Amino acid sequence: MQRKAYVTGIAALLAALLAGCTSGSSGGDDISDKNADAGTSTVAAQPGKYRTLPEPCGAVSQDTLDSLLPGIAQITDEEQRDKAYAGEASLTYDTDRKVGCRWKVESADATDRLSVDFERVVSYDNAVSDDNEAQTIYTQRESAAGIPQSAPPGATESQSPSGPASGTPSPSVSSSESDSPSDSTSPSTSASGSASASTAAADLQPRTLADLGDEAYLDDRLGSGSTAGQRTVTVVFRTSNVVVTIEYEEQPMAMGTVPDSEELQDRAQNLAAQLAEALNG
Repeated sequence: MQRKAYVTGIAALLAALLAGCTSGSSGGDDISDKNADAGTSTVAAQPGKYRTLPEPCGAVSQDTLDSLLPGIAQITDEEQRDKAYAGEASLTYDTDRKVGCRWKVESADATDRLSVDFERVVSYDNAVSDDNEAQTIYTQRESAAGIPQSAPPGATESQSPSGPASGTPSPSVSSSESDSPSDSTSPSTSASGSASASTAAADLQPRTLADLGDEAYLDDRLGSGSTAGQRTVTVVFRTSNVVVTIEYEEQPMAMGTVPDSEELQDRAQNLAAQLAEALNG
């Protein structure tokens, strides 16, 4: 009877020990599961829309190049003309991250240059999306270019040095118009023309652009230190995680000639709209 009781006691002790081990193991699994849940609770930022970039020298059509580079049609040698259309690709070490192309055409009237660059932005911070990183890069460029923020509608006109278009011009304004081509122009007509010219000039100033990508700006600069005015129009826009930069430059051959700002801006913006549409297509 004593031996049987002894064996029963040992069996009970082993059962208790096994129960304790099982309970401890279960507690450890719970802690591990909680740690695993905590580690996976942080969701990585979303990647950008674009994973590749277009072939830059093929991104601009021949019709568009004819408009931007008028001298290209004057090239009589077919081989040289084809080379001008083809452009020259920018040196790059990763065509999925940054690509560009350059064109340069000389004519009897001017030398025109065009460059198009695409940059696909990738964030290396899991907490920052590719789009947000691209937005930061775009904002830095806009700030470096000194682009003013868009004024409220009507602000340009009301702040014009000539005063409101509907207002009556002051004597000083009338006297400033004395060099007008027509001496018979009435003061009110002169004031209206001055206000219109001022508004038109303001519309061509460096500015942000609406309806182009997610955000965009235009810069227009006239070079100094040369007898002929070299004008450079730059359009930069962002679509998701891609930043596109267009530089369009014209250098007239004739001394004292200045390229038309509105014409160059229209050409550059038309190209920008085409590239934005192609990216979204």
